Amino acid sequence: MELTAVAQLRRMVLEHLSRYTWNNELPDHVYDILQEVREDTPRYRCCVYKERAVLKNRIDMALGQECSSNIIEAAKLTLNEPERTDLPIIDVLPAACDQCPIDAYYVTDMCRHCITHKCMNNCPKKAITIIQDRAFIDKTKCIECGRCKQMCPYGAIIEIHRPCVRACAIGAISIGENRKAVIDHEKCVSCGACRNACPFGAIDERSNIIRVIREIQQGKQVIALVAPSIVGQYGLKITMAQIYEALQKAGFAEVVEVGVGADITSVKEAEEYLEKVPAKQGFMTSSCCPAFVKLIKTQVPEAADKISDTPSPMLTCAELIKQKYPYAVTVFIGPCIAKKVEAREHRETINYVLTFEEIMCMLEGKDIKFAEMSGDTAYERDASKLGLSFPLTAGVSAAVQDTVAAMGGEVHNAQYCSGLDKCRNTVKAAAEGKLDCSYIEGMACSNGCIDGPAAVGDFHITKVALTKYAAAAPNKQAAEDKHTK
Repeated sequence: MELTAVAQLRRMVLEHLSRYTWNNELPDHVYDILQEVREDTPRYRCCVYKERAVLKNRIDMALGQECSSNIIEAAKLTLNEPERTDLPIIDVLPAACDQCPIDAYYVTDMCRHCITHKCMNNCPKKAITIIQDRAFIDKTKCIECGRCKQMCPYGAIIEIHRPCVRACAIGAISIGENRKAVIDHEKCVSCGACRNACPFGAIDERSNIIRVIREIQQGKQVIALVAPSIVGQYGLKITMAQIYEALQKAGFAEVVEVGVGADITSVKEAEEYLEKVPAKQGFMTSSCCPAFVKLIKTQVPEAADKISDTPSPMLTCAELIKQKYPYAVTVFIGPCIAKKVEAREHRETINYVLTFEEIMCMLEGKDIKFAEMSGDTAYERDASKLGLSFPLTAGVSAAVQDTVAAMGGEVHNAQYCSGLDKCRNTVKAAAEGKLDCSYIEGMACSNGCIDGPAAVGDFHITKVALTKYAAAAPNKQAAEDKHTK
C-alpha cells in the first residue's frame, strides 16, 4: 500500500491520540497535536490557518465525533460517552475538501483552430462558440452530453471527473452548492474507495481507537479477533507469533483467528446452499462482505432474497467468543471500513472494529513494535487452510464448494466477482436469468480482502505470505476445525 502524505498525516494523528490516551492525558494535550503534526510553515494548504482547520477535522474524525467541534470537548466525549451511531462512518472533512473543478468538459491547448468547427456545429445546446479562433464552452448552457468530445478530430476536448466521484462505482457522491463533495449515505456501502482516491484526504472514516484503549485501561476482558489478511501486512519478516505477542502486550486478554469463524461460515453456508439451491431459489450469494451485501440491497433489490442468511466470519467468531465469555469486549481487526458499519448493526456481538492501520497506530502510541517482539508466543491454530484463505481471490467460494462436496452435493458454476461494478453486473445478470450459476461470491475490493482500503501492506506481499501461512495450517478443510464438529 502506497504511503502517501495523506496516510502519513492520518497515522500521525491516530498515533498521537493513542499516546495521550495511554498516558491518561488526552484532553489536556489534544490541542498540542496541532503543533506536533503540523510544521510552522504551511506544507499542503494556502496558510497555517487552513492547515489547522483541516487538522482539527482529522482529529474529530479520529475521535469519532462531529467535524468542526471543539477538539478538547470532543476528546472528553470520546473518553466518557459511547460511540455516536448517528454519525456516518465515512464522511467528508468540510475544511479539507478542495472544491475541485466540477465542469466535466474542457477545451485543451490541443485545439487546432480548425475551420470545420465540428464541436460547435454538433452541440445540441449551442454552448460552444469560437472566440479568437478557439473553441469556448459556455458552462451555463452545457448539459455535459459529451457530443463535442466525440466530434473533435484532434481530441482537444477532455472529460474530467473528481477523483472521489470517479472512484465511487455506485454514484453515492455528488457535488453540493458550495462545490464540496457530498456523500449520499443511503447509497454509500462504505467500501472506502473515495477515501483512498481523494488527493487531499478530504474523506475519512471515524475511529473507535480511543474507546478500545479505554476498555483495556478499565481492566475489561478485551479480545482481539484478527482477520487472516493480517498476515504479511507489516512485512514478510513479521510473524503471526509476533503480532499475537504485540497485541497481548497492549492488553488484549486473548487473540483469536477469525479463520475459525470462516470455517463455521463455510459449513453453515454449505448447509444453507444445499437446502435452498435449486429447490427454493436459482442461486445464492455470499454474505461475508458487508459492502457487497448492501450493494445488492440498494442496487439490485430484486436479488436481495438470494443473499445468504449465514453470518459473516467476523460475527460468527464474535458469537463464539460471547458464548464462552459473555462479558468480553470483542474487537475485530481487519482491512475493511465497511466492517465498522456491520458492527454497528450487531453491537451485541461485535463491540468494536479497528483497521490494520488503526491497530498499528494504537501500538505505536504505546511504543510497541512488531519487529521487537520475541516471536516465542504460542497460539492455537484451529482454522483450516480454506478458512484462512477467505481473503484471497475466490477464497470463500472455494471453501463453500469444498464443503458442499464433502456433504455430497455440488455447486454448479460458482462465480467470483470483485469490485462493485463487476459485483453489480454479475448479480444483476444472474437475477435476470442471463447468467447460469448457482453461487456468487462478491467482494467490494478489486483484489479481495487482502487489498482492503485500510490495508497497510502491499497486497502482492500479503497474498504470498497468506498463501504460505494457510498452506501450513494443520487442518485443510473446514470440517476438520474442532469448532465445526
